[in-house]
Amino acid sequence: MSKFFTSRKIFDNVTQIGGLGGELCYLIEGSEKALLIDGLTGVGSLKAFVRECTDLPVTLVLTHGHVDHAGASFEYGECYVNPADVALLYEHGDIDKRYGFVMGGGKPEGAFVPKKEDVVPPCAVKTLPVQDGDVFDLGGVQIEAIAVPGHTAGTMVYLDRARRVLYSGDACNANTLLGLPCSTTVETYAKSLEHLATYLKGIDKFYGGHGLQAVPAYIVDEALILCEEILSDADDRFETEFLGRKFLYARKFDGMFHREDGGIANIAYVMEKVYNK
Repeated sequence: MSKFFTSRKIFDNVTQIGGLGGELCYLIEGSEKALLIDGLTGVGSLKAFVRECTDLPVTLVLTHGHVDHAGASFEYGECYVNPADVALLYEHGDIDKRYGFVMGGGKPEGAFVPKKEDVVPPCAVKTLPVQDGDVFDLGGVQIEAIAVPGHTAGTMVYLDRARRVLYSGDACNANTLLGLPCSTTVETYAKSLEHLATYLKGIDKFYGGHGLQAVPAYIVDEALILCEEILSDADDRFETEFLGRKFLYARKFDGMFHREDGGIANIAYVMEKVYNK
């Protein structure tokens, strides 16, 4: 039992680990090594928690450099990250940013409330490059990296071909945030999704960085349709505020990000970041 983390087995060799802000990471074990996909916020010692889960040597790899995905980099002192997100990793390493994330939105009554001293302090990190097509061989388990620039310029996702599962971070979900300072344009994101779509015949579902349950792989097809509609001015342009920023959403949705038309994917964007210049 941990005050800081929850965990559950989603496969016999894969543990889904949750942090205090609802963010998720994935520990995948092979016969020789383990791969930790994402590092939560760095509030509490994820490294110590992972050590309780496996005796194997652990490699940390990031889907992207945001505050809720890269925190454990400052514990491990080393991680694989796409070079385009290295600066973002350090920017989001700020203690106040990370503490603010887990405290944002308030805590349910009786929930554990961390102190700022529980935040792992930032430090220099040995950042190892991960690129499209790289493969992590864990011993009987191979995890392939796929580049999907969009949410951030360096967004990566990780494919387990044997299990037909993709670990997708924030690359494509019910609230895919483009329009952030670190995001690409919608036009670039559409090209990224086209690349990801070439893998879909071998994927059944995505496990993401938020939301405990997997989503079907056809979410990519839905997102591609939304990109086409945004680029042709045919989407809903549903204006709303999220995380203190104003976004346009491709589809109208309720307060739980459920689309009114029953679809799954949605894209939040700003007009300045629709087309490549």
